[in-house]
Amino acid sequence: MNKAKKICSILFKVIFIGLSVILIYMPIVVIALQSFNGSKNNEIFTEFSFKWYGGLISPETFLTGNDIQNARDLQKAILNTLTITILSTLISTILGVIFALGIHSLSRKKRQRMILLNNVPIINADIVTGVTLMIVFSIIFSELGFMSLLLSHIFFCIPYVVLSVLPKLSEIDNNLYDAAVDLGCNPFQAICKVILPAIKSGILMGMLLVFTMSIDDFTISFFTGARVFSNVSMIVYLRKGKALSPSVYAYNTILTFGILFVLVGYNLYVHFKNKKKKLK
Repeated sequence: MNKAKKICSILFKVIFIGLSVILIYMPIVVIALQSFNGSKNNEIFTEFSFKWYGGLISPETFLTGNDIQNARDLQKAILNTLTITILSTLISTILGVIFALGIHSLSRKKRQRMILLNNVPIINADIVTGVTLMIVFSIIFSELGFMSLLLSHIFFCIPYVVLSVLPKLSEIDNNLYDAAVDLGCNPFQAICKVILPAIKSGILMGMLLVFTMSIDDFTISFFTGARVFSNVSMIVYLRKGKALSPSVYAYNTILTFGILFVLVGYNLYVHFKNKKKKLK
């Protein structure tokens, strides 16, 4: 009886994990398959083709008719998306680390208050944040566009960097900074040579987190951007029910597996680095 219960428990766990993996990764698999579909009809897989990938690079060479213009619009949206994402990731990471260092240096009560304020944009609904920023930027700027979109992404990315860095700061010895200063470093050198290397894993995780959040954001981008400066998510939404280049599937496939490759590569690097240290 106990053996039967154990077998049922293992079977249930396998089925549950299997269904969870299928539900999570099935959309990625479907998009990847559609990116190689030679037909624009998603319901029929006619032939295996790389033309939608080629359309991302040179629409005139690989595509015909309306697909060329659709691919050009997508190219522009991808360039806008990558520009905003890279800039917002770099700026928000730098500012987030600075804010985290400042919050960590405060007394316990003040630190708790600042962490609470930092968490407000995170728990706030995206649509509320988007509408609020739209109103503010409409007053500041004569026209919404690149700058308003960039500032909005920096705004909602900074709190996530702070939350990623603060736990690492709490793990390091508080005397490290003082020791570095006593040994001849100025405050800036002590932070760059001692503190930042000790929290680099938290900085990297925060950077990866805000990168993925910025590159696929729609709600806040929709309210603070403009049709003259649209990212990929806005193009997909605005073209809903209309002609949309299947090159979008190719773009998403490249992006997904590119990020996966970076994460796997980094984890392998850390694994072999730690293994090498143990051998020494």
